[in-house]
Amino acid sequence: MSGSTTGSILKITTFGESHGEAVGVVIDGFPAGMELSEKDIIPYMDRRRPGKHAVSTARNEADTPQILSGVFEGMTTGAPIMILIRNTSQHSSDYEQLRDVFRPGHADYTFYEKYGIRDHRGGGRSSGRETAARVAAGAVCAKFLGTLGIRVAAFTASIGSVAAKAGDDWVEVSRNTPTGMPDAEADLRAQEEIAKCRAEGDSLGGVIECRITGVPAGLGDPVFDKLDAALGKAMFSIGAVKAVEIGDGLRAAAVRGSENNDAFCARGDGIGKKTNHAGGILGGISDGDEICLRVYVKPTPSISKEQETVRKDHSDTLLTVQGRHDPVIVPRAVVVVESMCAITILDALLVNMSATCGGIRRFYGAQD
Repeated sequence: MSGSTTGSILKITTFGESHGEAVGVVIDGFPAGMELSEKDIIPYMDRRRPGKHAVSTARNEADTPQILSGVFEGMTTGAPIMILIRNTSQHSSDYEQLRDVFRPGHADYTFYEKYGIRDHRGGGRSSGRETAARVAAGAVCAKFLGTLGIRVAAFTASIGSVAAKAGDDWVEVSRNTPTGMPDAEADLRAQEEIAKCRAEGDSLGGVIECRITGVPAGLGDPVFDKLDAALGKAMFSIGAVKAVEIGDGLRAAAVRGSENNDAFCARGDGIGKKTNHAGGILGGISDGDEICLRVYVKPTPSISKEQETVRKDHSDTLLTVQGRHDPVIVPRAVVVVESMCAITILDALLVNMSATCGGIRRFYGAQD
């Protein structure tokens, strides 16, 4: 199976299945010399792990990361960093009814058509469980970005019909609400809608907004490797994501150029913009402004309402999905979005070091 590795200089490879012994990640190309321990990763894992609130699945796992390589005496060595997260709460028997049945909205059918075999226990590699490995890698990358003054933070912008407003303290507030919303009132309304939906055997989708600050101008390449293309690919690689916007996104299609263009202005010793409709990226290259993207997440496809489907033998049947599932994926996916953004930005930074001859000369102490 190809497609489990991403990145140019910083490469991450995830492995493992939802109901196997473990999931994990190998981070290759991470620089030597950063202090790193499991304590740096655990806060990120805690934000993604299931079983904490009524808005998530009842599957309750500690998601404790274990660094197996790439760190010596508390410092990264430049060798591949392998992080293992053991599965400890699998109820594989819940999925026995799915051995020969394809779940609507899932990758069951397409995976089977591609490979001729599939792991019916939660979807195997197609399961959201795989994102635990991404979050472990994202925590490592985010720590290094922090030393450069770059912050990656996301929040739940909406769930179902409930939209949140983000105030100045949106990071702190969103970290302390079950839904990940930066708005206490909207959080309560969303919890009510989730509870109602769950009681009806149904699920909800929503929107995640991510803001990346401190990114220097110049990241990304202007043709196939645009920074917004890289971020878009990273977001679409998250299983439930169906749409991504950068900056004004869809709204830009409904206004005139005179409204959408960001006027340049002098800002200290550099150049800035008076507005940020572009979302921090122009021509596929970061412009030094805040990078803003929105990610649209579909409703959880595993629902307890009866649905029409087919068996492997092409016979029609009805299915009621059993087991423990999130009534809404969005709150736990917030940190997954952050992690994929952090991985993408760090890789872009490393690639950008070789963009100019002068940059290479300065790195090696030579004169321009």
